Amino acid sequence: MGPATQQRHRTRAGRPAARRPRAAADDDGGVRCEACGSGRHADELLLCDGCDRGLHIFCLRPILPRVPAGDWFCPSCAAATTTTAHSAKSAAVVQTKMPKQFPLIQTKIVDFFKIQRRPAFAAPEPPEGRKRKRKAASALVVSKKKSRKLLPFTPSEDPVRRLTQMASLATALTATGAVFSNDLTYVPGMAPRSANQSALEAGGMQVLPREDAETLSLCKRMMEQGEWPPLLVVFDPVEGFTVEADRHIKDLTIITEYVGDVDYLRNREHDDGDSIMTLLSAAPPSKSLVICPDKRSNIARYINGINNHTPEGRKKQNLKCVRFAIDGECHCLLVANRDISKGERLYYDYNGDEHEYPTHHFV
Repeated sequence: MGPATQQRHRTRAGRPAARRPRAAADDDGGVRCEACGSGRHADELLLCDGCDRGLHIFCLRPILPRVPAGDWFCPSCAAATTTTAHSAKSAAVVQTKMPKQFPLIQTKIVDFFKIQRRPAFAAPEPPEGRKRKRKAASALVVSKKKSRKLLPFTPSEDPVRRLTQMASLATALTATGAVFSNDLTYVPGMAPRSANQSALEAGGMQVLPREDAETLSLCKRMMEQGEWPPLLVVFDPVEGFTVEADRHIKDLTIITEYVGDVDYLRNREHDDGDSIMTLLSAAPPSKSLVICPDKRSNIARYINGINNHTPEGRKKQNLKCVRFAIDGECHCLLVANRDISKGERLYYDYNGDEHEYPTHHFV
């Protein structure tokens, strides 16, 4: 991300040695990122001019496309500079503005999500059964890969409950001014689809195995037919919209793909959105892409990221955010990394090392 010469004092690499940072130190005495705990990528490790703590530009939310010129303050120091009156007013708005509930009417929900109409919203055939039939001819292969296969979500059997789950997402999308999309979208004036090439990933990107790609396709087909993942979007006065499991979810279950408009990272330098996700970390950086779910999105937008380098964060984290190559294009999936109980809120690792994605995530 090549900062200019006058900007180099903003990073760990260029900070004068006489001014010792108070951030956590590496084994060699250097500064570590407060979010991910790593001291790597020193040229992208910002040091706060207020507290000297370090943060990678790609660990910030929203992420920064390059090292900023001039003074820079971390989110904590920046928040401390706001007036008490302004903070109190903002807090009051967040706590009192309850969203208008989307009507629990089947026809409206079907139209909102453009669901393929089926008789009486019939209960789906369990995905496990479908998968057994489809894989019966290759039982030996399935047995060998059993420990690492991704699983399709299991919809709630009660059709009314599925309507409730869909209505909760429709409520959140309507309140935030977004429309539903379950795929990456490419719009004029932003990055074209031809820019999404996994071969450009710095260091390479792992390819989603064929069986797992089929499972992802199965999940999307189920949603097109109204067979919804067992998730509820709820409104929290402090956190805003967030997502809870509405039934038990098994480890390695595909929760959703992170989707939205695809744009070049360089175009989002002044974007104040808090849900931007890295899609392609390219070499050269000018070709790096991000997912912007502010206008078109699915339930992934409302799932909270969490710092999993703290004891509390590690305890809460129940999803893994992983980027894969599918048919030569980059995709980002949220996958359960342990069993999730009903009523448990979902959290993914927002500060995973987006520069390196090993091939053994699900071994």
